[in-house]
Amino acid sequence: MDDIIRTYDPITLDEMSGIKLMNRTDTKFVTTVDQLRRLLVLAHEDYRAQDIDGKRIASYYTAYFDTPDNNMYIVHQNGHAGRQKLRIRSYVDSGLNFLEVKTKNNHGRTKKKRMDMVGFDPKNPDYGIRFMRQDEQYRQYDEFMRKHLRYDPTTLSEHLENNFKRITLVNKAKTERLTIDTALKFHHLKTDNRADLTGLVIIELKRDGLQPSPILGMLRELRIKPCGFSKYCMGSALTNPSLKRNNFKERLRLVERLLSQV
Repeated sequence: MDDIIRTYDPITLDEMSGIKLMNRTDTKFVTTVDQLRRLLVLAHEDYRAQDIDGKRIASYYTAYFDTPDNNMYIVHQNGHAGRQKLRIRSYVDSGLNFLEVKTKNNHGRTKKKRMDMVGFDPKNPDYGIRFMRQDEQYRQYDEFMRKHLRYDPTTLSEHLENNFKRITLVNKAKTERLTIDTALKFHHLKTDNRADLTGLVIIELKRDGLQPSPILGMLRELRIKPCGFSKYCMGSALTNPSLKRNNFKERLRLVERLLSQV
């Protein structure tokens, strides 16, 4: 994959600063690595690739929190609007870690709020984090979550972790960002089950409103169709057999079918 991405014009983090899209619409697509290579060849003239110190494929780590009864998962599985997620997102290569609240409203728009997660190490994660007001830093976490999250922070604990690689593309008009996630691996911290989705690709088109997008025609040409895919929910469904998954069965079958083609 790196051989194709190296042919793209680069875009730096500083140049990316005006394309945060913190209040955005997201459209996801699920495909295989072979199809991704075809897509990257087609998109070469219309997109630039994020480059951080010479690296264009970045390593990510995420830890997801939930309530003891998995309410964040269940709300999503049941198709309710206004759902939320709490996670620690780590940009492994740059050493940046954030505590993030993601909220999807009734109109399909996603808002993300975040703050620095001090001292977190994704290479040696602390699986026992509890958000009690034990010191000044945790008081700040508590205030942040009580402002943006509809759950009591003291009830939350880590349920799922994942690792993946990400390519980030920006169209040359700088009106959208395209994230491409590969090498997804999940570990459920309650069941200790794991799922390896290497070979699967999750593409997410992020834009403010419905701006014209060069990639949509290319995706149609390759017959890659929109498909909702929550990493937290799909990772949980694959690694925790006690969870209800009726509304995810079609996506789980798609994952199985695509992985069989790899």
